[in-house]
Amino acid sequence: MHFPVSGVDIAWWVPPAVAFGISCFTSMGGISGAFILLPFQMSVLGFVSPAVTPTNHLFNVVAIPSGVYRYVREGRMAWPVTWVIIAGTLPGVFLGSLLRICLLPDPRHFKLFVGCVLLYIGGRLLGENLRPARGRQDRARSVEDDFHREQGRAGGGGAASPRVPPRREARVKTVRLDLREVAYSFFGQTFRISTPGLFSLTLIVGIIGGTYGIGGGAIIAPFLVTLYRLPVYTIAGAALLGTCLTSLLGVLFFALAAPAFAEPGLAVSPDWCLGLLFGGGGFMGMYVGARLQRFVPARALKLLLGAGITGLAVRYVLEFLG
Repeated sequence: MHFPVSGVDIAWWVPPAVAFGISCFTSMGGISGAFILLPFQMSVLGFVSPAVTPTNHLFNVVAIPSGVYRYVREGRMAWPVTWVIIAGTLPGVFLGSLLRICLLPDPRHFKLFVGCVLLYIGGRLLGENLRPARGRQDRARSVEDDFHREQGRAGGGGAASPRVPPRREARVKTVRLDLREVAYSFFGQTFRISTPGLFSLTLIVGIIGGTYGIGGGAIIAPFLVTLYRLPVYTIAGAALLGTCLTSLLGVLFFALAAPAFAEPGLAVSPDWCLGLLFGGGGFMGMYVGARLQRFVPARALKLLLGAGITGLAVRYVLEFLG
């Protein structure tokens, strides 16, 4: 099958199959998998024009809603965190898209900086979870362990079975959301974050995500887990929804506004057919991943998250050195 925008020739079933496999695993940690899909398109398929960025965004837009739906249905959406993520990443992705078109056609030095930051975060996430646990001083780890055990006792449903009543509420509840602080409770614990700090982080992430078409979840989720010590079971849905909305803005920008800024003849609009095929596979993979997440130990999810972000960092560094 030939895709005219990207110039790719490949069997129609390959994109959805690849996207399903990637998103099924990455969605468990709050990552859409776009950061893996981007090098696949560039290195394997040979899709290297700027149009690969909005095509990657299109994958996010189509794939993510199924996973978000599953997290909402199970009551594991940290809405206070979600709203701040959206408020910060939406303007950031617009600025990042402008940078991609106008100033960073070959952003090698910026990639090196981003790669070093992500390498630190990924290494820290891996290191913390490869070391033996030291008691129960980490509230997030304690909650994650208890939640996973409770799901096993209850048979894995969103609510416990009648024979195994839940000991604590396994749904996220909003405690506070204002300009100073966001807070929510989950499984007997309350988690608090500075609103200005989270907004600043998500603004920077939005710029990076808009520049490279990775949506931002691949960066937001590890920060929420490592720096803010939030339970991975509660932040996956928030990171995915933020990624979905920022990617939607990215698709609209590249499809409608970007041609006015691009050089004549340069492809900047998404490859709709290829992006929809990727998104269709991702849609199914996201749902399956979100459905299975509560069965997977938090330590395994964090190791998956750390491996993913470290792989992204290494790729950026190698691209600079190469």
